[in-house]
Amino acid sequence: MDPAALVGPGPEETLMPASHSLPSTLGQLRASSQFSPEALGTRSVKDEMRSNLIARIRAHRPIFPGIVGYDDTVIPQIVNAVLSRQNFILLGLRGQAKSRILRALTGLLDEQMPYIAGCEIRDNPYAPLCRRCREWIEDKRDSTPIAYLSGDQRYVEKLATPDVTVADLIGDIDPIKAARGGTDLASELNMHYGLLPRANRGIFALNELPDLAGKIQVALFNIMQEGDVQIKGYPVRLELDLALVFSANPEDYTARGKIITPLKDRIGSEIRTHYPETVEEGMAITAGQAWLERGAEQTVIPEYVREIVEQIAFSAREDKKVDKRSGVSQRLPISTLELAVSNAERRALLSGQSPVVSRLGDIYAAIPGITGKIELEYEGEIRGADTVIKDLIRTAVGKVYDHYFKGIDTEQIELWFRLGGSVKFDDHQSADSALADLKQIQGLLDKLSPLGVQPFDAPPTVVAAAEFLLEGLVAHRKLSRNEERAFIAPEQVNHKQERPRLDVEFDEWDLNERARRGKKGGWN
Repeated sequence: MDPAALVGPGPEETLMPASHSLPSTLGQLRASSQFSPEALGTRSVKDEMRSNLIARIRAHRPIFPGIVGYDDTVIPQIVNAVLSRQNFILLGLRGQAKSRILRALTGLLDEQMPYIAGCEIRDNPYAPLCRRCREWIEDKRDSTPIAYLSGDQRYVEKLATPDVTVADLIGDIDPIKAARGGTDLASELNMHYGLLPRANRGIFALNELPDLAGKIQVALFNIMQEGDVQIKGYPVRLELDLALVFSANPEDYTARGKIITPLKDRIGSEIRTHYPETVEEGMAITAGQAWLERGAEQTVIPEYVREIVEQIAFSAREDKKVDKRSGVSQRLPISTLELAVSNAERRALLSGQSPVVSRLGDIYAAIPGITGKIELEYEGEIRGADTVIKDLIRTAVGKVYDHYFKGIDTEQIELWFRLGGSVKFDDHQSADSALADLKQIQGLLDKLSPLGVQPFDAPPTVVAAAEFLLEGLVAHRKLSRNEERAFIAPEQVNHKQERPRLDVEFDEWDLNERARRGKKGGWN
């Protein structure tokens, strides 16, 4: 029986048939210069990645296009690992582009890789591993059909979970194949290959490695180091050609019992990722990842709005009420900016005005996109997620406000509010109507020049800039804003107190609360 009949055409053959310009048989492959036995016979995946990386460096081409902020930290370490032909692991908190980097490694693979058509483990035509391919080559010889894989098709990714089995990763004995082929159950022809063999001659990425059960880690270690594993009591030897890459949370990776020592010892490099080191880097990442173009409607996102959105993530990473072990994903500013633009789009649709200009109020409307991106400590849980997030927004607004308006005299604006004035923003209100209300505030529109905004600019632009200035005054407690988004004079504060009750440190509040409850009969 033709061995190919037992398998049928592989999915890769359907997706990537042999081109007319590429050799389609083993004989043609031997005669080609690009895929000759000398060029392809003993060349491993890691050799291939190394040579392509060297060519890219010499040509001064970017190693990982679209990855921002890692040029002087993470990328040089990955380059060293690839040049050393090492397996490596990326250690980092969520939202640090670990998976994105691993998937970008396919750019270091050849555009086309020949393999024996129909082979489940993409066998090298000059050094086949599986018995079926060896028998087929003996039978077909130079007429053995050849298929091709692109670089993207040679990347296999798996999320490690406690329920992953040896069969999932390595394979299992398939009794149906034995019955159909009339072969002994122990024959290697009856092997149903798992993800690792199917990634042969490619890159296999395993995310969240510490979540893999101990016995599966042993099987993984055996197959990557010794090339053998036992399946259902049968020893199976697979000398796979793989580049293995992993990702993990640093805390889980270093925890005792999470990683078996032999496996950890065989991983060549431990490379730590990190969050953007500057707001500008974060803004560049967010701008590249967020969906901001909304069709034919012109969308304007002022620079200060982008800065505030990014500063929220930076403030959250420093806030003691936010769990540092969980981290604050870079997805936070991405989703926040998308929701802020959507709220501006909704306002423009309601008022029928164009262009769509994002405002500070749109960031408060994006709070539902922030709550799921942060994990709170006990202190934060006591205060509540919405309160913590509003404090983070206020802190971010204050920092960006100081960047633009530091040294600007706003006494005239504050006086107008102290004399009883108030102004309210509403999503159903047109920009023209809001601008008419803002013109009543003496000296307000003249203070917008640091933002590059003049009183005669388009109403949506002027209103957005004015709202930012007022929000900055609220952040510095020179004005107040209620839940209805009305700006009013600051609330009267008892000057005997050093600061408002809201800002009392949690430890102080906790001690006072314990004392109060103790007087009533003890602390539960």
